[in-house]
Order: sequence, then C-alpha cells, then structure tokens
Amino acid sequence: MDRSNNLHQSTNTQHDLYLQEIEGIDDYWGPTFRAIYDNDEHAFFQEKLEQRIRYHDKDIERLCNVYYQGFIDSIRELLEVRSQAKKLNTEVCTLDNQLQHAAESISKSGAELVQARKVQSNIAVVVAQLNLCLPVLTTYSKLKKQISEKRYYPALKTLEELEHLHLPHVASYRFSLQLRESIPKIRESIETASMSDLKDFLENIRRFSPKIGEVAMRHTNEQLANDPTLVGRKKKRIAPKPPGSEHQFPEDELSAQEMIDFSPIYRCLHISTVLGSRSTFESYYRAERTKQARLVLQPPTNMHESLESYRLYIHAVLGFFILEDHVLNTASGLITRAFLDEMWTMALTKITTALQTHSAYCTDATLILRIKDLIMLFCTTLRNYGYTVKPLWELVRELRDHYTEVLMQRWVQIFREILSSERFRPIEIDTQEEYDIILSSFPLDIDVADDIAFPYSFAFSSMVPKVYQQVKEFIYACLKFSEDLNLSQVEVDEMIRKSMNLLLTRSFSGCLSSTFRCPHVNLQEIIQIIVDTSYLEEATVYLDQFISNITGETSHGVKTGVVQGQPALFRVAREDAVRQICEKLQQKLKEFLELEAYDWLLVEPQGHASSFVTDLIAFLQTTFRSFTNLPPEVAQVACKSACDYIANSMLELLLNEEVKQISMGALNQINLDLLQCEQFAASEPVKGLQEDVLLAYFTKLREVLDLFISWEWPAYFHDYGQDTNKYKQVNPEIAIIILEKLREADKKTMFTVLKKSERDKKKLLETVLKQLRQLSQMPPGKN
Repeated sequence: MDRSNNLHQSTNTQHDLYLQEIEGIDDYWGPTFRAIYDNDEHAFFQEKLEQRIRYHDKDIERLCNVYYQGFIDSIRELLEVRSQAKKLNTEVCTLDNQLQHAAESISKSGAELVQARKVQSNIAVVVAQLNLCLPVLTTYSKLKKQISEKRYYPALKTLEELEHLHLPHVASYRFSLQLRESIPKIRESIETASMSDLKDFLENIRRFSPKIGEVAMRHTNEQLANDPTLVGRKKKRIAPKPPGSEHQFPEDELSAQEMIDFSPIYRCLHISTVLGSRSTFESYYRAERTKQARLVLQPPTNMHESLESYRLYIHAVLGFFILEDHVLNTASGLITRAFLDEMWTMALTKITTALQTHSAYCTDATLILRIKDLIMLFCTTLRNYGYTVKPLWELVRELRDHYTEVLMQRWVQIFREILSSERFRPIEIDTQEEYDIILSSFPLDIDVADDIAFPYSFAFSSMVPKVYQQVKEFIYACLKFSEDLNLSQVEVDEMIRKSMNLLLTRSFSGCLSSTFRCPHVNLQEIIQIIVDTSYLEEATVYLDQFISNITGETSHGVKTGVVQGQPALFRVAREDAVRQICEKLQQKLKEFLELEAYDWLLVEPQGHASSFVTDLIAFLQTTFRSFTNLPPEVAQVACKSACDYIANSMLELLLNEEVKQISMGALNQINLDLLQCEQFAASEPVKGLQEDVLLAYFTKLREVLDLFISWEWPAYFHDYGQDTNKYKQVNPEIAIIILEKLREADKKTMFTVLKKSERDKKKLLETVLKQLRQLSQMPPGKN
C-alpha cells in the first residue's frame, strides 16, 4: 500500500513538473507531450491539467473582485473633474479676448511710430550713400550698353575705370564686392563674345570660300586669255581696277578682301592682346582653321560623276587658301608663313590623292579633258598666290595616261562596231570617183595605172580605210590633252606614238581576236582579215608621217614605236587567226568525214576513191588556192593542220569502237582513199613546203594499211623495236584492235571453215594476235 502511495505521489510530482514546463514555455511543448504519451499517462495528466485550469480560474475571479470597486470610484471622480476643467477653460478664453481687444490699438500706434522713425533714418543714410554709389552705377550701365552694342574694346576701358577709380569709394558695400567679383567674369564674357563673333566669321568665310575661289579662277582665266605667258608667273594680288570704275563691276569681280569683312579677326586679335591671351587666341584660330581645312579637303562622294563636283571642290580649296594668304599678310602675325606652308603641304597631299582617286573612276574622255583644264587653271591661280603645285603637275601627267586608257576603251567600242558590221569582202568600185575616195581615205602604196578598168577590186575590205581613219581620229584626240601643258614637241610626239602603238597592238588586236572567235565568221572572212592586217601594217609608215606633221618632230619610225610593216604589229591577232583558220578548216573537214559510208564487210573495193574523199580533196584544193594573198607561213600551217586532221580521222575510223568487224575489202577501199590523200599531199597544194612534209602526216596510216594488206607479220615481228623496221609506227595495240575486227568479219562468212586455206589463215591470225599481245605486255625498250 505504501509502495502504491509512493508511486502515485511520484506521478503527481512528475505531472506538476510537466505543468510548470507548459506554463513556463510558450512555443515549444513537443518534448513534454512526447514524454507524457510515452509513459501512457495522458488520461491522468488530462485530469491534472483540468484541476490546474480550475485553480487558475478561481484565482482570476478573486483578483477581479478585489480591484473592480476601486476602478468604479476612479471613473466617477474623473467625470467630476472634466466638468470643472471645462468651466475654467471658458473663463480663461473670455479674459484673453478682453485683454487683446484692449491692447490692439495701443500696439498699432507704437509700431507705426517706430517704423516711421526707422524709415526717416534710412532715407538720410541712403541719400548720403547714393551720392557715393551713383558714379559706380552710371559707369556700370555704360559698360553694359557698350557690351550690348558689341563695342568690346571701349567696354574694356570702361571696365578698367570702374575697377580702379569708382569701386574703391564704395568698397564697404556688398554690391561693390559683387561687382569686383564679377569683373573677371565680365572680361571673360567680353572675350567669349568676341570669340563668338570670330566663330561666326569663320563659319561665314567657310561658306564664302567656294565663291572666292571661283572669282579668283575667273580672274586668272581672263588674264590668261589676254596674256597666255602668265601661266606659272607669280602674282600676289589681283590687278587693281581703274579709278572710278568700281560701279561697273558686279560682286563677282570683287577681290577676297572686298567680299569678306575681316574686322572680327582684327577686333578679336586686339582684345586678346589687351587681355593677355594672344597666344591662346592664335592657337585657337590655327586649330579651327586646320579643322576647317580638313573639312574642305574632303571631296564629295561621287565627285567623279560630274565636272561641277570637281569645280566646287577646287573652288572651296582655292578660296580657303586665298583667305589664309590674306590673313597672313594683314593680321600681324596671327598665322606664320611656316604654319601656312605646313598646312598647304598637308592639303596638297590630300588634294592630289582625292583628285587622283576620283579621276581614276572617270570613264568619259571629254570630262577628263575638262578636269585637266580645271586643274591647270587651279595650279596657275595657286602659283599666282605663291603656293607650290608640283604634285598637281605630276597628277596631270598621270591623268594623261588615264585619258589615253579611256580613249582606247572608247576606240575598242568603235573597232568592235566596225568589225561587227563588216562583211570582210574585197572592196569593189564601179567609178573613178569611188576609186579616188578610197585612195583619199587610205594611202595605198601601189603604182596606179592610167587606164583602170571598172569595176575594179581592191585586195582589202572596207574595214581597212575605216580603221585607218579612226586611228587618225585617235591621234587627234590624244593631241587634245597635250594642249596648254607646256610640253616640248618631243614629249608630245613620244606620247602620241606610244598611245597609237598601244591602240593597234593591244586594243585593235584584241578586237580582231574576239572577231576571230565569233561563230558567224567563216573561213574566207578570217583569210580576208589577215590580208587586211597586212595592209594596215604597211600603212603605219603613213601614220608615222602624219604624227610628225602634227608635232613638228622628225619621223622616228620604229624607234618611236611606230612599226612600219613589221609582222609583229598584229602578231598576236595573226596567231589567233591561224588557230581559227585551222579550227574552222578542221570543222569543215569533219563535216566531209561525217559523210563517209563505208561498208565494213565489203568483199571487193570499188576501184576508185570514195566520193566523200574526192569532195574533201576538191574542197582543200579550192581553199588553198584562195590562200594566195595570205603570208606563206599562214597557208603552210593551215595545210599541215588539215593533213594531220585527215590522217588522224581516217585512223580513228579504223579504231572506232562502234565498228566491230572490218573486211579486207574495206581495208583496200580505205587504201584507195589514202592514195588519193597522198596524191594531194604530194601535189604541193601550198607553195614553200618541202616535198615530204605533208606526206609525213599520212605515214602512220600508210604503214598500218600496208602491213595488213601485205600481211608481212614475220618482217614486222623480226624488226620490231628497230629503226630499220618498215612498220615502226604501227604499235601492237593498234594492230590487235584491227586484227580482232578482221577476225569478227571472218566469222560472218559461211563455209569458210571448210576451206583449208581459210583455216590456215585463221590459225595464222590467232598466232599473230598472240604474239602482238605478248609485245604489248613487254616493257618499253625491250623486244
């Protein structure tokens, strides 16, 4: 029983501890509840917890009963005090209003009296001090007026008077201190205002620079018209006008000094000198003008498209440096000669580069001539003002080369038009008048008979006199650029001769080469072109004399580049013509060869050459007879090319993969055709060729046919690889191909196997094929 009581007492103590933990901790009761539930005492603890709650409820009720009566008594006393306080407040407010009403009039009268006495005293003091301040204010007003009227130099004098004479008398006043403090600002504002005028002036002259340059170049042009010897002569100023004639000239005739008011520069320079900032002003002016120079030197984007763009650019540059020259001579050291020379050196490089770059894009010869005239007038005007222009003269020389290139491009189009419209036939005339017209347009070095029979035919086509006249026009066009360049006759002569040679050897030859490649130009037309070039080469001596007559220089002939009758003049074009002749000749031969209709299983030959071979030989004979006017070497090359092409084509017919069988009759027919070709080659179709040159082209085919027709295989195998071999050009591969085709043809013949001779021939053929295959597999150089 005691043990049970002890256990119950221990449990109560533990539960009291749990309740104390719950009452002492407000937020974290987890461990306490876990311990209660782990011991399985939650039911008993709940009863303990309800007891503690009832205990606290009784405690709270007891406290409320004790203090409630005192609270009610306090509220009653507070209500009584509120009514008494409200009554007291009403009485105080009433007394306050009575006192304010009684003292209001007395206070007003006193304040008025004090204020009147103070004003009277202040007036007396102000009147006394105004007599001291009035000169200061008057001087300051005068200063403001002068500044507003932009009379900056008198304003500076007034400011000195104000600072040193009047302000010391009123030094005790605050406004005096303010005025004294504002004097540096006023000086700075005067300097700033004068600099603002200077900026306006700089902007103004930047706009007027093109007009000044235009007027200066117009004056120079007028002087050159009156006296051309003035080119290059230095002249610092424009010629003075006669007295009393000013009213006769418009604004364009005024000089730079008269068109621009330079007073802002002089005024600003004087002010900066007085203020002791002359060096700063000089640096500023030079920096600003340098910036403006860079802007002026920037050419328009598409300057090369029109002469007006060049003119505006050159006028602006010229006007800029005319103004700087005037400032140099009138602004007493604002800029120096060294500074101006340095800026001009920089500008000259940029001007030359800009003109050089944009002129390179120009493709109009007339525009280039006008640009040249403009640059020359620009150079002359600059030299009149003492500027160096040597790089610009060098630019004109470079422009001359570009002008020549542009001219050649134009004449390329002219030559192409002439060649595209030309029929390339010898000129035929019916009257003496037409004959004389031809001779007047093209110098023909022939003995003219007195009794010419009409119609008459020249050897050359109408292209020759047309090209000759266009070359003369080109020479005239080249001469135009040399005008007014002060070049010697020798320089002009060399320039024209060099340009003419380039025109003929490069431009015209290129046009000829392009014409040769045109599909519509036939063989006879190419032959006529070669004849025409020969006449043009012979006529270069007259072009040489024509240049000498223009320039006044003695004819130099070949030394000056005029090639008199030399084949090298149109060598490249002639080589192209020869190639085209060979190609077109081969194309025509191909057409004939395509007409072949061999019966490859023919038993017996026809006994005469094939018709297509006969027609082909007739065509070649007719063609080579028309080559009589060509240079011999041209006809020889064409003839060699034709024979080589025929021989190779006939051999290719034998080796053609589409031909599967060939009979001996077909080989004999090809042999007859080859004999016909060999007879043509031996007939000397073109003069000047050695006897066996053309036959050599048919040697390989001849050896092939002879080997198969004669069937000399033992000799072939015995001498194979030796120089004495009769059939040394027949290689085993070709022989194998033809033998296999012969074998296939024999298979088509019925009953051949019944004949002993045919069986022996077949065995021999197989033996030959076997030996040929062995030879074809042997390394080169071994037999």
